[in-house]
Formats: sequence, C-alpha cells, structure tokens
Amino acid sequence: MPSSRPNKTLAELQRWRRTRSRRRWYKRSFRLQVMLLVGLLLAGMLLAQGTYLNHRKAEIISSQMGERALAVAKTVASMPELIDAFDADDPASVIQPLAERVRRETGARYVVVGNNQSVRYSHPVPERIGLTMVGGDNARALEGGESYVSEATGTLGSAMRGKTPVRDEAGNIIGIVSVGFMLDRVAMDIARYNSLGWTLVALMIVLGFAGAYWLSQHLKRVILGLEPYEIARLAMEKEAILQSIHEGILAVNREGQITLVNQQARWFLGLADEHILLGQPIREVVPNSRLQEVLKYGQQEFDQQMWLGDHPVVVNRVPIIHEGEIEGAVATFRSRREIVDLSQALTQASRDVDMLRAQAHEFSNKLYTISGLLQLERIDEALTLIHQETKRAQAQMNFLMRHVADTVLSGTLMGKLTRARELGVMLEIDEQSSLGCPLTPTGQEVMMSVVGNLLDNACHAALHGPSDPPRVRLFFTDLGEQLLIEVEDNGPGVPTDHAESIFSEGFSTKAGQHQGLGLALVARLCRQHGGTVTLEDGELGGACFIAVLNRSLCAADTGTSSSVLS
Repeated sequence: MPSSRPNKTLAELQRWRRTRSRRRWYKRSFRLQVMLLVGLLLAGMLLAQGTYLNHRKAEIISSQMGERALAVAKTVASMPELIDAFDADDPASVIQPLAERVRRETGARYVVVGNNQSVRYSHPVPERIGLTMVGGDNARALEGGESYVSEATGTLGSAMRGKTPVRDEAGNIIGIVSVGFMLDRVAMDIARYNSLGWTLVALMIVLGFAGAYWLSQHLKRVILGLEPYEIARLAMEKEAILQSIHEGILAVNREGQITLVNQQARWFLGLADEHILLGQPIREVVPNSRLQEVLKYGQQEFDQQMWLGDHPVVVNRVPIIHEGEIEGAVATFRSRREIVDLSQALTQASRDVDMLRAQAHEFSNKLYTISGLLQLERIDEALTLIHQETKRAQAQMNFLMRHVADTVLSGTLMGKLTRARELGVMLEIDEQSSLGCPLTPTGQEVMMSVVGNLLDNACHAALHGPSDPPRVRLFFTDLGEQLLIEVEDNGPGVPTDHAESIFSEGFSTKAGQHQGLGLALVARLCRQHGGTVTLEDGELGGACFIAVLNRSLCAADTGTSSSVLS
C-alpha cells in the first residue's frame, strides 16, 4: 500500500492537468517550446556555419580557377616555340594554333597571346587577331613584369584572367599571355559545389528539428509530464512545506554532501539562516548523524535517540533508492523534550483522573457509611462523622486559602492531599508555607509540574521505605527573590552513587517503562526559569529535594496577597 501512494498522487496531478482550463497552448506547452528553441537554435547555427563554409568554398574555387589560369599562362609563356615565333614574319600563324591547342586541352575559355603593344597574336575568334587586347589590365605584366590574376571584361565577357609576361632569352619583355575562365562558368562551378553543402545543411536542420522533438518528448517524460510553471509551483510548495513542518530534515547525496536542510534542522544545530550548509560534508556538520552508514548499507533506522547540537532528538533515517541504487539518504528529527512534555502532560492528566476517581471513591464510601448509620437510626454518630469530615476538609481548605494566593496551585495541592490519603501516605504541608502572590499562566504550569512530580516521587518512596506510617512533608515560600519548594519523605533515600545521575533524563530507580522523566523535567524547568534543584538528606530519614525558581513566575502583587497572609 505505501508504494502505491506516489503513483496515485501522480495520477491525480495528471488528471488535474487534463481537466484544467485550456490556455494558450503555444505559450504554455513545454514540449513545443523546447522543440522550437532547440530547433531554431540549431537551424541558426547550421545556417550561419553553412553560409560561412559555402562562402569560403566559393573563395577557394575562385582562387583555384585563378591559379589554374595563371599556371596555364606561365606554361604557355615559357614554351620555346612560342618565344621563337615572336621573331617570325607572321607570329600569329605559329602562335594561334599553339594557343588553341592549349585552350582545348586545359578547358580555358580563351588563351590570348599579344606582343608588348597588347596586339593579339591569338584569339578563339580568328577575326579578332591583330586587334588590341581589351580589359585594361595588361600594364602590370608588360610594364612591371608581374604574373598575376585579375578579373576584367573583355570581348567575350567577364572573366577571371591569369596574366604573365613573355620574355626572350635576354629577359626582355616581348609579349603577354592571358588565359581566361569566364566568371559565369566559375559561378556555375561554385553553385554546383555549394548546392551539395546547402542540401546537407537542410538535411541537418530537418534532423535537428527531429532531434529537438525527441528531446522535448524525453524531457517531458523525465519531468513527469509537468509544465515549467507547474514544476515551479510544486517546488515552492515543497519548500514551504519543508520549512513549515515541526520536524528537522537533513538530506544528503551519495557522496555524503548535504543537499537539503530546513529551518527546524538549523534551529536544532543552532545555525543562522545565512550559514551555508548545502554542499558541506555531513560528517563535518553532524558527526553522529549515521547517514554515512545508511548510505553504505541501505538500512532504515527508526525512532533512534541522539543529540543534535544541544537538543536530544528522536531520529528516523531512510535511504533514497532509485532503480536499485542508493542515491542518498534522509534523516528527520523530532525533539525528544517535546515528546517527554507530551508524555508528562498525558501522565498528569491520567493522574488527575485517578485523583478524581479516588476522591469519588472516598466520598462514596463515606456516604455509604452515613447512609448505613441513618438507616440504623444512629443519627448522633452520623452527625459526628459528618462534622469530622467537614472539619478536616474545612481545615485543609482554610489553610490553603490563607497561605496560597493562587487558586490553580491550591487545587493541585488539594488533589495531592486526596491522592496521598488514598494511598495511605501522610502528606503534611508545613504551617510556615505561603505563596502570597498569584502565579502567571507560565508559573502555574511550572509549579504544577514541579510540585506534582516531587510529591509523586516522595509518596512512591515513602510507600517503599522502612518507616511506618509513610510520611511526606511539603514546604514552599515566595519570601525573598525566589520561589522555594522543599519536599522530603521517610523513604529509603537516594544512594550516594545515584545522586549525580538521578536528574538525568531516562534514569530511574523504579522498574518498568516510561520512567526517569519526572525529576529530569523538574531539573529542566528549574534551569529554564533561573533556578536549580538539589538533593539533600531529610529530617524524616529519606530524601529531601529543594527546588528553586525565579520569582518572575509570580504575577504583580495585588490585594490577594494581603488577604492570604492576614
């Protein structure tokens, strides 16, 4: 059953998503956003890269065509028969066939040879032989003797030309060779090569959008079909829950580093909110957390007692397991003091019920006795019993009214007197006892706990002591700057070797479970309210406990104090 709860919660969340009001899906769909963002980003990168690469490819092809034209021109210019032809009576008759043969073999659009006056000796169109070369880009070769690549428009159109001078054996420039490849052909070659590149870019864009769609589907499954705003809301809700619960929570990853800590855990550790804990090794922050052992062995531990900072706590430790692997561990802490306080409150309520039951039983017995005396017509004896009981109860009531200004404490003492009488213990309240000022609400709770626990322990000790009858004496006063409570009994006393540990939580000389809480609670209350509790030898032969509390537990003096002490 516990394992089905997360699936049920997830199903409820998904059902809520399907039935929620429709909104602008193209703005809210995480899957579409991821697909568009990743796809457009990838498309932009591919287009930019394709543009750059194709531009570089065009430059390289153009450069290669120019270098090819220049290489052909240099080859033609260095041919001996061509150089010798310049001295012939009709150079064109020798150079024209030679140039055309080279043009056909190299695939050039034209191979034009001219003299140092730019007059053609060869041309693909024979009618143009003997005319001046067109383009105006021969000066660098004829005047400077350079070999270079240029772009110019000639009689056949715009072309990329390789030009080089023709030199005789003495090194003199006697002519020029111009080899050209038409720019439209270069553009066609560039387009042919670039078309493959753009086809690959388009294919990669299509694959990129397909991958983006798959990625969006995968991410959607990973985040359990939730939209980003839903994840943000759940994260805020989780954070609010973690910080508001009353238990301290610590979580670590598989390396033992803290990944989560809430406010209550910080309070247990005594750390401020700005103190950085995330990422810290758990061994350095809480050496006794035992989360490393949970990570190592994967064993759950429940209701273990330990100290977290200065606080006794009850801790649960569980591993975080995903697909059979331990991914981390979580520890939750509950204050043991709060548990003790709750147990003490329940115990006190149970005691109050027992006292009321005992009081009802006692008065029921007396009423039966009076009823029997009346039925036997022994009226004088019945009246005497009534007067005795009234006198005793009135004496106790008058004493408490005169010496105790706080009605809650008076009621507590009346209940303890009745309970002690039911147990067969003589509970005496010293005649010098007095509480002249009412108590604050906190003071009432503290006094009830301190007086109640000390009297209960004293009655228990007296019942198991060697003396008969069992006796307990109570003294209290608010004279001076502090409240003083003294309780002694005629029980066996406290062994010397237990004197130091008797106020420790969990230590008890009584048999059974849930013992060792009363005196520890008394000691803690005394420390919290500016006092202390000590153990001495009593005049009755048993133990004597003296508790001291700060007078701030008393309310401001009123007319009640004077009426009580008068």
